[in-house]
Amino acid sequence: MTLLSDATLVLPVGVVQGGWVAIAAGRITAVGGPERSRPRDPDVLDLGGCWVVPGFVDLHVHGGGGQSYGSGEPAAIGAISSLHRAHGTTSALASLATAPLDEMLRAAAALADVVEAGTLTGIHAEGPFLSPAHAGEQDPAAMLVPDADVLTQLINACRGHLRVLTLAPELPGALELVRRAVDRGVAVAVGHTGAGYERTLSAIDAGATLATHLFHAQPGPTQREPGAVGALLEHPDVVVQLIADGIHLHDALLAMVFRLCGAERVALVTDAMAAAGVGDGRYEVGSRQVEVRGGVALVEGTGAVAGSTLTQDAALRRAVDAGVPLLDVVTALSATPARAIGIGDRVGALVPGLAADLLVLGPGLEIDGVMVGGSWLRAPH
Repeated sequence: MTLLSDATLVLPVGVVQGGWVAIAAGRITAVGGPERSRPRDPDVLDLGGCWVVPGFVDLHVHGGGGQSYGSGEPAAIGAISSLHRAHGTTSALASLATAPLDEMLRAAAALADVVEAGTLTGIHAEGPFLSPAHAGEQDPAAMLVPDADVLTQLINACRGHLRVLTLAPELPGALELVRRAVDRGVAVAVGHTGAGYERTLSAIDAGATLATHLFHAQPGPTQREPGAVGALLEHPDVVVQLIADGIHLHDALLAMVFRLCGAERVALVTDAMAAAGVGDGRYEVGSRQVEVRGGVALVEGTGAVAGSTLTQDAALRRAVDAGVPLLDVVTALSATPARAIGIGDRVGALVPGLAADLLVLGPGLEIDGVMVGGSWLRAPH
């Protein structure tokens, strides 16, 4: 047994100073504060008051380290996962951008191998059933109208590991496709859409439970049309994804959504593309050419923002600096996204019985240690 002692724990019930976490066989076995008796005879690691938080769960990440999940190359997939784990993401969905269907199916099959090897948690298909009028960084030429046979092909290529499908609910046949996906165990997210308020509510009634990068690649609400944004913010069963990079979303709006929805309905995501962890330069997102300047990724020829260069530890610090309480930020980085894809009984909190996926953070909320399944990927100093 390992005991992490003298830690400042961020627990579901609040922050506990002078806390400890007991770990055995890859799982958290007990958690306590200074008033609770600790297990006997463990190997003790004194953290000197450092923060301990659950590992981050990212529902939307396309790449990093100069690589893209869409390539389907094992070395690229491993490099991306390693980069984001070093920045605190211990569970991740690999996101596939819209591309010609045969390319998406090939990449999905390669990603399924990695999920089964335990490196990834699952797959997110961002398309191909998106609105060409709200393509963002996605390739409108590869977008398809909702089609049950195409959905079946995607699900089969993912071999049961397709966790999230993003679609535009205004497309013909979209509501029936939402029902089909949910029946197959796939969570449906509304995104890259021009749907109005009523149509979005219909998609939610059909089973959609997520909003892909809220406010981005969808019209904002107006005084006469709340739009998709209004419906997604309003509905108590929807978890909204936010990108806390100061580019996709103003910090004041970020904090406002937390106040409106509560941390139980916010999932902070990176939507990271290949430039994450690398820097400025020219990259590909799906079939689109992207130039990154000053950390901002823009599609060549359109100027659309193309994903982010964000990592989840930077999102944590940005959200805290924006005035969101640390407990809420941690919840939105861990417990809420885990629950949104049905793995909250495995990861996402410092709770006995869950996997020992956790992070040690220094006084500036920088990553000092990363543990996955009870083993240190990066031991704290």
